[in-house]
Amino acid sequence: MSGIHPSAIIEDGAQIGQDCVVGPFSYVGANVKLADRVELKSHVVVTGDTSIGEDTVIFNFSVIGEIPQDLKFGGENTRLEIGQRNRIREHVTINTGTEGGGGVTRIGDDCLLMAGVHVAHDVQIGNRVIMVNHAGAAGHCIVEDDVIVGGISGLHQWVRVGRGAIIGALTMVPKDVIPYGLVQASRGELEGLNLVGLKRKGVSREDISALRAAFKELSEGDGTFMDRANRLGQGNDSDYVQRIVDFVTGHSDRSFLTPRK
Repeated sequence: MSGIHPSAIIEDGAQIGQDCVVGPFSYVGANVKLADRVELKSHVVVTGDTSIGEDTVIFNFSVIGEIPQDLKFGGENTRLEIGQRNRIREHVTINTGTEGGGGVTRIGDDCLLMAGVHVAHDVQIGNRVIMVNHAGAAGHCIVEDDVIVGGISGLHQWVRVGRGAIIGALTMVPKDVIPYGLVQASRGELEGLNLVGLKRKGVSREDISALRAAFKELSEGDGTFMDRANRLGQGNDSDYVQRIVDFVTGHSDRSFLTPRK
C-alpha cells in the first residue's frame, strides 16, 4: 500500500489496490474496495459496502458510501459501485442503495461529478455523465450515457434521463427526458434537441435530420405522445430515433416531458 498518509485511517478488511493514494485525514471503511491507482485527496470519507474502479480520483471533503437519506432504511446490507476513471470533486455525497430499490447505487466510467453534487440511493448513472456543481439526483433515478446535468439542477425521484440529453442550469426535472433532449426552464420543459452535443459526438447529418423530423412529429403529430412515439418506430432506419422510441415505449415510473406544440 503506497501513498497512504500517516493520518489516514484504513479499517481492517479494506482492500486497497496497487499504487493507491489515501490523503491526509481520509477514512476508508472495512468493506471498501479501492482498485488500482485510486486517489483520495485529503478529508475524504469512503465507507459502506463500496467498490471504486481504477484511476478514479475523489477530492476533498467528499462522503462516499454513507447510508441512504431514506427514513425507511433499516440498516440492510446495500452497496455502492463506482466505475473507472471518474472525477468526483469536492463535497460530493453518494449514498448506497436500499432494499426496496434493488440494493445498489451505480456510477459508470469516465464521469465528472463537480463540487457539491448529490447522488441518492439506488440511482443508476451511465458512462461519461457530467453533473455540474450542486446538481442532485434523487432516489431511483436513471441517467443514461453522455448526459449533462446543469448546475443547481435537480432530478425528481424515479426520473429517467435518456442518453445524450442535456439539462440546463437551475432546472427541476419532474418527468422523464427523452434521449438527446434539451431541457431547461425552472420547471423543466423539453425545448428541443441537444444539437451541440450531437455535433460534438460526430453524429452524421442524416441522423441529425432524422432526429429533427422525429422531434417535429413528437411535437406536432396527431394523437397522444405515446401514439406519436409508436409511429416513429414504423419504417425508421435511424438508430438514434430508435433509441427515442425504445425509451418512450419502455418501462417508466414517471410520465414524460413532452415538446410544446
